[in-house]
Amino acid sequence: MVFVHVYILNVMALLLYVYYTSESAHSPTDSGALPPSGQGAAPPQGQHLSPPAPSPEPVSKQQHDTVLGRLRRLEGIKVGHRQKVDLVPNKIHYLKTLSLKPLLFEIANFLSEEECKLVIHLAKLKGLQESQIMPSDIQQEAIDEMDISKEEIFNLLDYNQDGQLQMKEVLTHTRFGDGVWITPENIREIYTGLEADPDGNGLLSLEEFKQLNTNAFQTYLRQRGVQKTELVRNSKHTWLYQGEGAHQILRAIRRRVIRLTQLPPEIVEHSEPLQVVKYDQGGHYHAHHDSGPIYAETSCFHTKLVANGSTPLETSCRYVTVLFYLNNVSGGGETAFPVADNRTYDELSLIQNDVDLRDTRRNCDQANLLVKPLQGTALFWYNYLSDGEGWVGEQDEYSLHGGCVVTKGTKWIANNWINIDPDVQRQIQFQQAVSKYTHEEAPAEWAVDNIYKDLHVEL
Repeated sequence: MVFVHVYILNVMALLLYVYYTSESAHSPTDSGALPPSGQGAAPPQGQHLSPPAPSPEPVSKQQHDTVLGRLRRLEGIKVGHRQKVDLVPNKIHYLKTLSLKPLLFEIANFLSEEECKLVIHLAKLKGLQESQIMPSDIQQEAIDEMDISKEEIFNLLDYNQDGQLQMKEVLTHTRFGDGVWITPENIREIYTGLEADPDGNGLLSLEEFKQLNTNAFQTYLRQRGVQKTELVRNSKHTWLYQGEGAHQILRAIRRRVIRLTQLPPEIVEHSEPLQVVKYDQGGHYHAHHDSGPIYAETSCFHTKLVANGSTPLETSCRYVTVLFYLNNVSGGGETAFPVADNRTYDELSLIQNDVDLRDTRRNCDQANLLVKPLQGTALFWYNYLSDGEGWVGEQDEYSLHGGCVVTKGTKWIANNWINIDPDVQRQIQFQQAVSKYTHEEAPAEWAVDNIYKDLHVEL
């Protein structure tokens, strides 16, 4: 029964997430979460992506292995294990296992000091934008359009089914996508300001819950004023194209990522551009997953253009994250993995006695694993498990991670995400289509930008 509730709640969250982000993706005022719309490139005059081709015959396992090959997945062996990797000629790199859940590696000196400085320089030339703007009331409008009652929402949030909402159950509810990072203190302030808890016991009954609209907490905080430090993330970012014709250093980094991950080059080449992120003093990003769970109703942003049909849920399908530290940070700025190598994962257990393990401004020191930013070092981890047959499986919930608050100086990082659809047939369709656009019909840079233009980015 609890599993069903969690499943439906996740579906609700994804519905809200997709609705909110698809609206913001087309808003001219939303400058905080989109890949580049062109970087100077635009679709040729009168040229548009063709409508989806008719669905091909199902791809057999043998065809799958022939077209894309089975996805190579590196072995972690044990925490602390070091293995040699061949990344550049005449230089030895070591892959060090930091955790097995998620499968996470560290590679020292992946980038040279000169490469780090160049990436920062190119990002500054391109121009950075705020990674998050204040959310609007679209979330409430989305819920209003859903055929779901307050009683049903209450029952979904009431994990232990005791007829009352505890504070941590409410906190989980408030964290759909971007927005204000609500703390236990905020909840108490909101309860008082909205008179939501007249008996003052810190619990919400069904009748008390009915008096609130679903977006009441976020709305209350916006009306009283919100500082950047109170947002889910506080940073600036930009995107750098890495495909054919890109700067030679950006091309070299991409080739190095292909050798590191040992994934099919055509998949890596057709994944998202390089994201560069700057955290000023006070900057942070609370713990999150880079990609969402996959259900039968879920499709991937990058393959939706070629998929024949539609699904109600979408996610980024980032199979792999490769994170690069571009400078040494004077204070703070670690990457936290709150539940790395935990025996179990339980979202509600992330909040205990007002200590929220996802809060990277307060509780980074409580994380199971902290990685200090060192210039040139790369982190590499899988956001999904294997399906046991050489392809993408379920989301690895242990990949929860965040950026600790920068207490002194500035932090620069870059992210390479490798996008793979768990549906092999859709991924093959995508590879065929994008190859056609990039090699025959349109400039490669425009084609890549067009594919990812609606992707809501997790930094």
